[in-house]
Amino acid sequence: MNNRRSFLQRLGLLTAGVAFAPSLLTSCEAAGRKTETAAGATAEAAGAENPTSAKAEIKDIGIQLYTMRQLLPKDVKGVIARVAQAGYNDVETYGYAPDSGYWKLSPKAFREVLDANSLTSSSGHYEFGQYMKDGNTDVVKRYIEASKAVGQTYITVPWLDAEVRTKLDDYKRIANLMNVAAQLCQDAGLKLAYHNHDFEFQKFGNTTGYEVLLQETDPGLVSFEADLYWVVRAGLKPVDLFRQHQGRFVMWHVKDMNKQAPELNTEVGSGSINYQEIFRQAKLSGVERIFVEQENFAAAMDPYKSIRQSRDYVKNTLLA
Repeated sequence: MNNRRSFLQRLGLLTAGVAFAPSLLTSCEAAGRKTETAAGATAEAAGAENPTSAKAEIKDIGIQLYTMRQLLPKDVKGVIARVAQAGYNDVETYGYAPDSGYWKLSPKAFREVLDANSLTSSSGHYEFGQYMKDGNTDVVKRYIEASKAVGQTYITVPWLDAEVRTKLDDYKRIANLMNVAAQLCQDAGLKLAYHNHDFEFQKFGNTTGYEVLLQETDPGLVSFEADLYWVVRAGLKPVDLFRQHQGRFVMWHVKDMNKQAPELNTEVGSGSINYQEIFRQAKLSGVERIFVEQENFAAAMDPYKSIRQSRDYVKNTLLA
């Protein structure tokens, strides 16, 4: 997948012992605003002190199926069954193509596999590379058809090719294209979201491409899926983003950072990212759905044991 290419290239140098390498007041108005600010600060502090209040909206634990990319195409039904057995309720798809469907299954057939395992799919990553170049909405309409057949809520833009994001104006153009696609999604009863890596946080003067996307997209149309690992890899704190753009981050990718090799992932709770702090501020972000993701496994680690371990940590520690 294009959205993983640079990551996997970097992993190529670090895979020894590793398998599956991988956003003028009047005085009365001013006083009112100060009161609101103080109340907000108090509520925020209360949320930090009372973690359960911040976690109440997160009910299901999902997994980004890219985690299982080495196994899934060979046995879709078997892998999906074992994902359900590992305790997941929701799956986020990747790799759909109009000519080959979801791993050679039609949207209807894939939905039947999910139903047979009591799973839902609330989001899917869809390839927007060509759309970001030519603005032709035909492919977006095909994605909408597939997404609705599977029962998804979000069509998610997973990646931006390097050639379409070389300057700040490119991000403004992309934001406009996202607004157009998001309107089509809304008209069909769906929503559009954008998933980040770390390149979006590259500085252009005193701003970043990610800031442009957040500011230039319509909040009523475009949501964001915060990949928390990549936010941290970019040198930022997710909670700072939540405070600056409250309510925009309706989905999260929850994947941890290997303590010895930050280029690699590890099981959630075993790495260097302070997920307890992040989950304490969940309400600030507006998160509705979370997806565990892991782009590589240690050579001795069974993938199904890995995803179960991460799921259990999320459920028993982060959402407890």
